[in-house]
Amino acid sequence: MPDLSQAVETILTRCLAVKAGEEVLIIVDAGTRPIGEALRDGATALGAEWVLAEMREREMHGNEPPRQIAAALAATDVYLAPTSKSLSHTRARKAATDLGIRGATLPGVTADMLARVMAVEFETMAARSRAVAELLTSGSTAHVTCPRGTDLTLDLSGREGIADDGDLTASGAFGNLPCGEGFIAPLGGEGTAVVATTGALGISDPPAILTVQDGRITAARDGKGPEFLAQLQAYGDPGRNLAELGVGTNDRAILTGNVLEDEKLLGSVHVAFGASAGIGGTVSVPNHLDAVVLDATLEIDGRRVLDQGEYVL
Repeated sequence: MPDLSQAVETILTRCLAVKAGEEVLIIVDAGTRPIGEALRDGATALGAEWVLAEMREREMHGNEPPRQIAAALAATDVYLAPTSKSLSHTRARKAATDLGIRGATLPGVTADMLARVMAVEFETMAARSRAVAELLTSGSTAHVTCPRGTDLTLDLSGREGIADDGDLTASGAFGNLPCGEGFIAPLGGEGTAVVATTGALGISDPPAILTVQDGRITAARDGKGPEFLAQLQAYGDPGRNLAELGVGTNDRAILTGNVLEDEKLLGSVHVAFGASAGIGGTVSVPNHLDAVVLDATLEIDGRRVLDQGEYVL
């Protein structure tokens, strides 16, 4: 396993500011236990109390954890969740945030990814993330295109952009690690997204073509598109909700097929479907699947943020 000492130190000290005597909950499953153990050792070195809780791997991203884990999330100072499937968009995570507990999820994280992507120049990445989030908040319309045929318009009215900049030191702070995006839960959207990465299904070759109408994904073809849509439809109409528009801001991220890293790729845009309640939307469903558009051009109220994969804001 790669040396994670620097990444662990960055997570615990810079991102979460863990202090001696604080209680830290680390949630893992069988596939991520070694990363959890590295985080545990880092917490020990800081003089923190810790609990390493292993649960059965969830079936899908956004599925709720067991009640024991939910209860532990509500009774700690800090949590870290390097799990195979995401807890980001669960009621249990949202409840912990609402209680003022700070923490991060690391869904699908690998040791190689953590060591590489957390080595980003933080100030530059954070400045990009904040600039994108501010523009998403102030904007009313986003337009995404790409050379492969993406043409998607999203309504941002009344929604607040969020900067995934790695600063999780405030009470109730929540984020995703490795970090590096600005994102928002759009009010609606229409058009076509041609995507390279399709949630947990990984890279789609050929790219999947997703059709969005009235804020819902209504069709998906080519590559892994049909399977991606089937996973969303398993949760009925809420599962097809257009839940997120995100913009990658981390220049250490590369395309791997692991959506946790792919969505952070500088110059990419991602859209997600399913749960949005945890990020400012209104839909609560035990599923949230991201899809990544490469070489994206993004304009917000006519102001260009990306130009065919180049960050120009």
